[in-house]
Parts: sequence; structure tokens; C-alpha cells
Amino acid sequence: MSELKTCFKRVDYDLSNLLNYIKLGDIGLPDIQRPFVWSNAKVRDLFDSMYRGFPVGYFLFWENALAAGTHAIGTDAKVHRVPARLIVDGQQRLTSLFAVFTGTPVLDDNFKERQIEIAFNPLEGKFDVTDATHRRDPAWISNISALWTGGKNSYQNVSAYLKALKAKGDLSEADEQKVGDNLDRLFDLQKYPFTALEIAPTVDEEQVADIFVRINSEGVKLNQADFILTLLSVFWDEGRKQLETFCREARKPALNGKASPFNHFIEPDAGQLLRVAVAYGFNRGRLKSVYQILRGKDVETGVVSAENREAQFQVLKDAQEAVLNLTNWHQFLSALVGAGYRSKEMISSETALIYAYVFYLLGRERFGVPERDLQKAIGRWFFASTLLGRYTSSPESTMDGDLNALKPVKTAVEFLSKLDSMIETRLTNDFWTITLPEQLDSSSARNPELFAYIAAQNRLNAPVLFSHKRVSDLLDPALATKKKALERHHLFPRAFLEKQGITAIPQQNTMANYALLEWPDNIGISDDDPKSYVPALRKGFNGDWEKMLEQHALPKDWHLMTYETFLTTRRSLMADIIRKGFETLR
Repeated sequence: MSELKTCFKRVDYDLSNLLNYIKLGDIGLPDIQRPFVWSNAKVRDLFDSMYRGFPVGYFLFWENALAAGTHAIGTDAKVHRVPARLIVDGQQRLTSLFAVFTGTPVLDDNFKERQIEIAFNPLEGKFDVTDATHRRDPAWISNISALWTGGKNSYQNVSAYLKALKAKGDLSEADEQKVGDNLDRLFDLQKYPFTALEIAPTVDEEQVADIFVRINSEGVKLNQADFILTLLSVFWDEGRKQLETFCREARKPALNGKASPFNHFIEPDAGQLLRVAVAYGFNRGRLKSVYQILRGKDVETGVVSAENREAQFQVLKDAQEAVLNLTNWHQFLSALVGAGYRSKEMISSETALIYAYVFYLLGRERFGVPERDLQKAIGRWFFASTLLGRYTSSPESTMDGDLNALKPVKTAVEFLSKLDSMIETRLTNDFWTITLPEQLDSSSARNPELFAYIAAQNRLNAPVLFSHKRVSDLLDPALATKKKALERHHLFPRAFLEKQGITAIPQQNTMANYALLEWPDNIGISDDDPKSYVPALRKGFNGDWEKMLEQHALPKDWHLMTYETFLTTRRSLMADIIRKGFETLR
């Protein structure tokens, strides 16, 4: 017989009780304190459906296992400091209802307060989004929140409306009756019945996360990060706001030279930064560990207590403070620049970048590694982890293993040594001479091996092919040009290859057939045979031709080779360039 059983129960509420539970803090509703994504038109439609007696969906709550009355992190003055129920699905609906019925403002994307104003015409029984015409027309109640926040009962609201309307003209008895009925119906929406499905407190966080991820909210699939951030909003809304503000400011340059998280590598989201804080603060790579922390569950013993929760929350707060510290953030990103990576166009894995930030924080804050040594170590780590695709498969498990490997470490020297040993076990001679050349046999435009090759050229101060300018200078993301300063050029042009019977696009676009050129040179070469354009370019080049060929992994007289021989030879030379560039980071 199956042991599976229903993990939730059905509970019926009327709307006034739901709103009262939110005021008391018995139901945790985070969205009142964070950006509200529904439009006013969507709120209008919700009220119209309720007014017509249509069903508008259910709520999904999760009963909190933490004992009621326990002190919570945060500043909101509520009777119940820790909610007995967390809302898993239906947040936008419940936020809309709470905001309108209580007159509470919501926050927009810039964390500025805005009032949701919905207008109602009692003669027509019609809702609309409030504008200036509704405010001037006595036929409309311009903001229905006043019906419940104005301190009047239904009779007084009807009387006040009729008095204002009659001042503009006569009303028939039938119209007066219609107004009374429609306003009574609207006023009584506070009795609208809702059904909530409440997940039992005995259901563990992993199961609830699975339930959450399976729910479609307005057609958008929810993920585990959404689930975790929802809980963070309930227990520590200020912390979530800090994350979201940091992420928003990282997306555009600050005005007047003000310090900000803006950068050319990544536009982080709150879930990514929370992941860094958890890994740094708790040595945990799995995001699901966050709920255990918020709940007060000891990750080693499984015991839940208010004391654990207070202590663990302080660890999370301290960790997040380090993560959002602008000096830490920009010093870490400068380590990537030092490793030869210049912008997000060279980043094949944001996960590898985010996890490299964890190691930077550990080195700087926990082990006190001198900044000069740490810069090279983190640059080397990022270079290697992206090149190896370290976090491509099962990234959380891999990160857990990496953090576990650091547990015995006590000093800066041990930390640097451990990072090196974790890299060197993978970067063997066979990797450089066999595996890497094979991986360079790819036509992917966002290949980590290609980005490592360009980063290595930056480290080796290589010039642009057929030019005296440096690759690193022309990859500067601060250059604002109509055309990219550097363009990828087919060394054996596609039109030429097609004449040779090589028509497969992946074979034409393989990485070994590309080089970075200044765009005027790229246009000038066009579709010429290498046997034609290379000698012509050499005549106009006054530098060290052989040295330039070496820096671009081009064998001598490459333009005279068959295409297949050229590709095989160049892949090995490209792997050598990557290895030499990496070695400069020691």
C-alpha cells in the first residue's frame, strides 16, 4: 500500500480575516515592502471579478514550524513577530487586496511609494484605473480605498455619494436604489470568501521548494531562488531590499562619479548574491540551506530553535554586508581584469564568476590574504575554473565539495596552497597537450576556451593581428564606438573555403579559423585567398612578423598550408598560448 499522503489541508477565510491576519503579522506578506509588479489595470480586473462574484483563485500557505511569539529579525511592529503562515503562491493578489482595502502604498521598481487607486462608478457598476477625469466627475468614487479607510459604514458612504451626485442634477428613485445596491455590494467585498491550501509544518523545506517550483504564477515558472527570496522578505525584508538595490544599481553607471556596484562583467540578481552570502557565511553551496538558516535549523544536528535562528541570522547579515561591500566587489572584479578578462562578452559562466567571488571574500575576510597575492590567486582560480567548466555540471554539489576542501585551512598560506592544488589536479600536462586542443575544435561563439585564449593574449600583451595596437586596449569595454574596435575574422574566408568544397558551417566557423582584427582590416581582407592577402599585409607591416605570428598561434607560412593541417596545427599552438597566459598568473 502506498505511503504517500496529502501534505496540505483546505482552510476557508473571508477577506476581512485574511487582511487582519496580515496586520497582526500572523500571515507573512513580503510584497508590501518590495517592488510590486502588477499594473493598476490588473488590480482593477481583480476587483471587477470579485464584484461580479467570480472565483479569483486560491492562496497557498505554509505553516511555520517556529514557535509563535519568537522574536524576528526586522523592525515592523506587529503582534506576531514571526508569521505562523508564509504565503507561497498568491502574493500579488493578496498584496493588491491589502493595499487597496487598507490604503497602504506599495513600492515601484525604484523603491518609491505609489498608491494603487481604483475608481468605481456606482450607477454603472463599473471599475476603472483612476485618472484626472474620475477625480473631477462626481459620478465616480475616485479611490475605493476610502470606502474602508474613511471610518464610515455602508449607509454613510451611500448617503455621501448621493449627496455629491444630486448637487449636479436630479436622480430617479430607481437610480438611487441602484447606487445603494451597488455600493453595498462593493462595501461587502470584505466578506468575499477565499480558500487557502495550507502546507503542513512537518513538510521539510526541500519538499516545499519542490511544490513552489512546480506552481505556475501568471504563466511564469517559479524557481528555488524565488522561493528563498520570498522567505527572506518575510524574515528580513531590509536584507532583501539591500540585495535588490545593489542589483539595480549594478545595471547602470552612477551619476556624478558616485561609487556604485556598476561594472562591465555582470548584472547580478538577488539570488546570485544571496548564494554568495550563504557560501561565504555558512560554507554551503546549496541554496536550499538558506531556509534551514531562516527557520533556525542547525544544519548539522537538524534541531530547530529560536536561539539558532538568531545566531544564524546574524551570520547571514554579516556575510551579506561583506558581499555588498563596494570595495570587496570592485577589488574582486579587478582580479578578473588582471587575469585578462575585460567584460561580460568574455564571461562564459556567471556561476563561475559568482563562486570566484566567494573565494575572494574567504581569502580577504577570513584568511587575511594580502591583496596583491589574492588578486593573482583569484584571477588564476577564475581562469582555471572557467576553462575547465568546473561549475557546468552540478554546480552546487561541486561548490559544496570545494568549500569542504577548505575546512581544514587556517592560514593565508594554506588557503593559497589549497586553491593551487585544487586547480593543478585538473590542469595536467595531458590536459594542455591533448584535452585542450580537442576542446578547441568547436564553432561555439561563447566557448570558454576561446575566451581563455583571448584572456591569455591580454596577459601576454599580444598585439592585434597585423597591427601595432594591443588586444587588451581594443577590448576595453569603456570604448563607445559604432562598430566594435575588434572583429572576429576568418583566416581562411568562407567564400574561399566553399570554392574548396568545404561547405559545412561548423567547419568554416571553427575557433582555430578565427583571429581578432581591427574592423578596417577585416573589411579590407574580405574573401581573399590567404595566399593573396597575407603577402600583401606583410609588405605593409614594419614590426616583428614572426613574433606576431607566434603571439597569434599561427605557424610559419600558415597561409600555404591545407586547411585541415592548418586547423590541427593551430589548435595545439592556441593551447600553448592559453597555457603561457595562465602561467603568468603564478
